[in-house]
Order: sequence, then structure tokens, then C-alpha cells
Amino acid sequence: MKVEIVYPKWPKMQNQPEFHLPPHGPVVFAASLPASVEISFRDEHVQAVNFDTDADLIFISCMLTCQIPRGWEVADAYRARGKTVVFGGIGTQLHFEQTVPHADSVFLGESEGRMEALLDDFARGELKPVYDYRNNFPDTRLIKPARRDILDRELYNYRGVQMVDLVHASRGCRFKCFPCCTPYLGGCQFRPRPYDDVVAELEGIDNNRIFFVDNSMANDDEWLKGFLRAITPLKKKWISHPLKDNPEILDLAAASGCWYVYQAIFNTADVIRDRVQHLKDRGIGVEGTVILGTDDQDVDSIKRLVDFLVDMDLDLAEFTIMTPFPHTPVRADLEKQGRILHNDWRRYTGAETVFKPARMSVDDLDRMHQYAWETFYGSGGKEVRMGQLYKRVIELEMADGTFRSHRVRRERAWQTSGKETSA
Repeated sequence: MKVEIVYPKWPKMQNQPEFHLPPHGPVVFAASLPASVEISFRDEHVQAVNFDTDADLIFISCMLTCQIPRGWEVADAYRARGKTVVFGGIGTQLHFEQTVPHADSVFLGESEGRMEALLDDFARGELKPVYDYRNNFPDTRLIKPARRDILDRELYNYRGVQMVDLVHASRGCRFKCFPCCTPYLGGCQFRPRPYDDVVAELEGIDNNRIFFVDNSMANDDEWLKGFLRAITPLKKKWISHPLKDNPEILDLAAASGCWYVYQAIFNTADVIRDRVQHLKDRGIGVEGTVILGTDDQDVDSIKRLVDFLVDMDLDLAEFTIMTPFPHTPVRADLEKQGRILHNDWRRYTGAETVFKPARMSVDDLDRMHQYAWETFYGSGGKEVRMGQLYKRVIELEMADGTFRSHRVRRERAWQTSGKETSA
């Protein structure tokens, strides 16, 4: 059987550099398909969709709310050509009811151990309209190494630099953050993969640079300590979401190759400044992830927050406008208060206000979002800061002998140009 996996394009935030990471969801899903299945893959960010494919079955993988409308368009075009289309992914699960009219089948939940039955149904002409495995999570020991072999690797370089590969060491999250839909999607129980399975997957990745995309690396201290010790011999250079501000954990993270982390910053408290400094003291870079538009913020408080970020000398910052995605606590609250402006999902990018702020106007919040980007980065832009971070990882790799020789010329050239113009 031939299947084609399609990853539809979504609108990028205007202040972000235009680069594309190797996608995670499609390659994890591909690993759950039987070995006998012939897989082709199209990432619309870097490839045109092949509507003339001879594949027997089309899988459309959607991760984001702003991606799902394009997924519907792609599906409609395939079905008009007589193709059978199955939707999956977390974006699909968030927009299940709206997706049904565009699909022959919708798969909800995690796919490990479930694909053989779906493919058998399709082969018999008995494909079900919905396969619903929400809150019925498979054993994490069933998770196989992602099928990165379906990717065209050359399409995921940024100005000659090899970007990070995405890996998850766990699923689920015990935290219930107000803007997050993880409790709805992956449950509130922390579900780690066996150490040996993650190590084996890392060993099989032909890339020294890794992004652990786990919902949180702070779910279980003892698990994390063991995990960091297990990956240390690999000498990978890695990124993750926030780490617990614990000296032992931070020391282990640095020793195991932590390159930089994403740190959520909501206010100007000393605890945030201390957390960032503890990371930088260990040579770990910090990218602040900053949500603008919470109910406690006004124009002046956003200005003070940006000044605070500049004063801390963060390596990078990413500013997003609070966005009420489906099945999040913040959306439930805003719906009750009648503050949702519209459900034009293409505009739910994090770069545009789609709700009524509490202490400023919609125009004010949009303006302050742009102000934050321009004030933090000044005339240099995010590309220069990215160049500095990649210079750091090159230095780390050269120091421990893991810098790959075939990248030397193009990455050194990129590093040099970043000093003069942009990375």
C-alpha cells in the first residue's frame, strides 16, 4: 500500500526569520505505520503538494490552529480527484467537528498500535468516519524512532546551517497552564519514554543538534536527572522548554550538552531574573518566550516588561499575543465573558489580537506587540542574535570534537556574515 503524508503550510509570524525546522508530528506518525507501507511525504513549507500522486491513501497532518484551514483546502482538492483522505494531528483534534466535512476519516489521539486496524479497514472498503482514541493513550514503549528518512534533509538548512531535529522524551504534562491545550490533547499524567529508547533514537539521528519538544522538562525531577545522565555520553547539543531552577538539574543539563532553553517570562519578578542568570552562569543560552495581552497588562506594564528583558541581556526573545486556542482555559474564560472577536483560524497565529484585552484596546495590543519586537532587537533583528547562538553551538561542538567537517565551510561563512549584516 502507498500512502502520502501531507503537512500543510501555515502563515508565519511577520517578525520571525523565515526558516523551517524538520517537522515532528508527521515523522512520529510515520513510525507508527507498518513497515510494509510505502510512504511519501510533502511538507508544503518547502515543497509543492503533489495532487497527482498515485498514493492509495492521503494522510493530512495538522499541528496548529492557523494550519487547519489550509489542511481543509488541501483535503478538498485531493477528494475532488477521487482520493481518500484521513486527517490527524493535534490541530485536527482541536478542530474535530469542523474537519469532519473535509475528510473521509478523522483520527483522534496518538497513533501507536492503532494504524494496522485503520489500514485494514481501508483495504476492506470499511474505513470508519472517526477513530477516536482521545484519553486512551498507548504505552510509551510502543513509540518507535521517528521516520526521519522520509524527509529531504537539504530542504531544512537555513542559509547553509543545519537546523535542530525534534525529539520527544515524554508525553503528557501535569501542569495546567492557562494558555495551553496540552491537558486536553495529551492528558495531565506525565508519560516518559524509556531512557534506552530515547538514547537509541538520538544515536540514530545524523545531526548533533536536538530540540526536546516535551511539553515540560520539569514534570519529574528524578526522571529528568536520570535522563540527563543517560544522554550525556552522546555529546548532543540540545534545546528544551524551561528547566527547573535547581542547581543539580542545571549542572546536569549543562554537562549533558544543553545549548539553550526557552524560558517563559510573564513579569519582572526577581525570581525570573535569578532563573535566567543561573542558566547563563552555566553557559546555557536563554530565549524568553513572552505572552502579551494578559489581563494584568496594560501599555505601560508591557513597556516595563520589555525594558526588563533588555536589561537581562537575553540571547533571544519571542513575543506572542495571548491567543485563545480551542480547548484552553483562557478560551473558556473569554468565551464566558464574550471577549472572543472571531474564529478566523488563519489569524490565530499569535501575531494578531483576536480577543478584547482587559486593560487596553485591540489596536494598542497589536501596537505594543510590534513595539516589543522592535525595541528588544533594535536595528539588528533576530537573525543576528540567532547567528550568535549558532556561533556558540559551533564553539561547543569544536571543543568536544563533535563538529562535523562537512559543515565547516558553509557554517563558518554564515557565522562570519552574521557579524556584518544578518545571520
